Amino acid sequence: VVDALVGAAKAGKEVTVVVELRARFDEADNIALANRLQAAGAHIVYGVVGYKTHAKMTLIVRREPDGLVNYVHLGTGNYHPKTARLYTDYGLFSCEPTLANDVHEMFLQLTSLGKVSGMARIIDAPFRLHDAILEKIAREADNAAAGKPARIVAKMNSLVEPRAIRALYAASCAGVEIDLVVRGICCLRPGVAGVSDNIRVRSIVGRFLEHTRVFHFAGGGEPELYLASADWMDRNFFRRVETCFPVERGPLYDRVERELSLYLADNSNAWLLGADGTYTPADPGEHEELAVQRRLMEGPG
Repeated sequence: VVDALVGAAKAGKEVTVVVELRARFDEADNIALANRLQAAGAHIVYGVVGYKTHAKMTLIVRREPDGLVNYVHLGTGNYHPKTARLYTDYGLFSCEPTLANDVHEMFLQLTSLGKVSGMARIIDAPFRLHDAILEKIAREADNAAAGKPARIVAKMNSLVEPRAIRALYAASCAGVEIDLVVRGICCLRPGVAGVSDNIRVRSIVGRFLEHTRVFHFAGGGEPELYLASADWMDRNFFRRVETCFPVERGPLYDRVERELSLYLADNSNAWLLGADGTYTPADPGEHEELAVQRRLMEGPG
């Protein structure tokens, strides 16, 4: 990616790169890359003071026969050659004008230090993401109380933020079925009588490090699916620049939903969290063994 950006800058293209220097173990490398990009003529920005830039996004403005077209890439993982081979992540590549305009606004925020208002599709942190997640969880609780379809499936690295956890407890008490795939730290206790009876938590430990953030809300029959750069942690909600973006109904939506169901069916590399805080390995029993990472490597079908 850096080679391509250097090549574009040397070719006379306008290149702006937001480089986050506070990257664990990669600070020196990031400084070297920033210096290399600057030497090639790229405009380098180091983010917003006091907030770590954790969003992963690219905007390319391309002149085509019918005029300028904006292409965007939004991801759950970093633009890093090593982690790209070791982590599981999702990336969305699109030229949909509304989404592209939101990415443009995000870059304006990062390069001009101003607050963006009125983005149509991206939910950003630290301004809106926390409130939006709480609202969507509360909506599922209201739908369950009204007898409408109500379910939450969320996959992330860590679940720590207290208000989000309390909202999930309240949704469980309202009858919402909740499945969580949390690879690392999880401060929520599932299966506690009268508190989290309808919540199940699992962690997948396999060949690759699970890194995707995926949030599904049943929406009373009008489901929503989001990918994000953020976990449900205080630092991601309040101290980082993050993006959460929708996947619209269609082939990509169906693919992510299908793969989420595989994560929930994994009985080979899954560890199930109990109400007492201990993890036990999933037991396939008499069922066919299913390891989701192995299944996804085999391709669609």
